[in-house]
Amino acid sequence: MGWRIRVVHETGYKYSSPVHETYNEVRLTPRSDQHQNVIVSRVETVPATRSYRYEDYWGTQVTAFDLHAPHTELLVTGISVVETGDDSEPVREADWDELASEPVRDRYTEMLEFTDYVSRDPELSKIAKSLKKGKEPADAVLAACEWVREAMTYQPGTTGVHTSAIQAWEAGKGVCQDYAHLTLVLLREMGIPARYVSGYLLPKKDVKVGATVSGQSHAWIEARTGGWWGFDPTNGIPIGARHVWVAVGRDYADVSPLKGIYSGGSAETLDVTVDMTRLA
Repeated sequence: MGWRIRVVHETGYKYSSPVHETYNEVRLTPRSDQHQNVIVSRVETVPATRSYRYEDYWGTQVTAFDLHAPHTELLVTGISVVETGDDSEPVREADWDELASEPVRDRYTEMLEFTDYVSRDPELSKIAKSLKKGKEPADAVLAACEWVREAMTYQPGTTGVHTSAIQAWEAGKGVCQDYAHLTLVLLREMGIPARYVSGYLLPKKDVKVGATVSGQSHAWIEARTGGWWGFDPTNGIPIGARHVWVAVGRDYADVSPLKGIYSGGSAETLDVTVDMTRLA
């Protein structure tokens, strides 16, 4: 049975001199679907700004805002209460012939394409073939996730938001973003439509109701093997009660929590905190 979780995600900027104009897009609003129910969600800024919401191409809720008054600090806070779902189960409805069919490849072509983050490599192509051999598609997805988890060492600070899957794999170290990107390389090499998911993870399995802990912005993958289902390659676990799903896309570039442009002084300080409270 899923949990009820409150997420407070704060991003603070400090500038070396006053900024006169800023335009931003924020992806901090969790999705609401058959696996997850959003009870309330809002985005606040200090200083106050004009904002509006829209749904992007991938179905993610985006809050856009602009500010036209001089300021030396900017605080963006996303606050949500979400009812999460049970552990996701692999979907086993498609075989390799169906995945290779023209209708499927045409419908999900964007989740089969390679990108700057999720690029091809001859050696990884061979590894994908070996992981696929003799397995049904859903089991090949699990095998790819397991291979990535064994091939990589989780080590914050060794990669950045611009690091590609190949660069992280060559280093043998990285964070959840790198684990997700590397898994996507393998799945797309196999011909399995797969997408990048961003959200949050409540790190403690045994957190008590009412307790607030320092949470994590997190990333995982979803594969389509007859239906979409998710898995967390960083932790080797199904997507479940501790995961809060926010955005989806081809790779990190489609789901960046906050991006924008501004005129004025350079940003000297960036602080990000995520607090998560289990409410039920």
